[in-house]
Amino acid sequence: MLQTIAHYGCHFLLPLFVALIWYKTNWKTVFIIMICGMFIDLDHLLATPVFNPNRCSINFHPLHTYYALAVYLFLLIPKKTRLFGIGLVIHIIADIVDCSFM
Repeated sequence: MLQTIAHYGCHFLLPLFVALIWYKTNWKTVFIIMICGMFIDLDHLLATPVFNPNRCSINFHPLHTYYALAVYLFLLIPKKTRLFGIGLVIHIIADIVDCSFM
């Protein structure tokens, strides 16, 4: 139960916190852009079974590898991709938190 709260709390509350603190005027748009980082979970469709609560996503799914994380960190540099990069990095942090319970 605590694992689920921590995992999904990071997925949704951390982007909301970032949006409200650093992007006060456009927080709704910023929040939506960062939540789009959830689309990297589409790589779960390549796994069998698609969902396994006892599986750590980090380095198992292609878009959850350290190589992918390097790309996501690079997205933080240009202003045009920064918000999406923040969302992707937060997504990976949420999955690392999830893996820490295993």
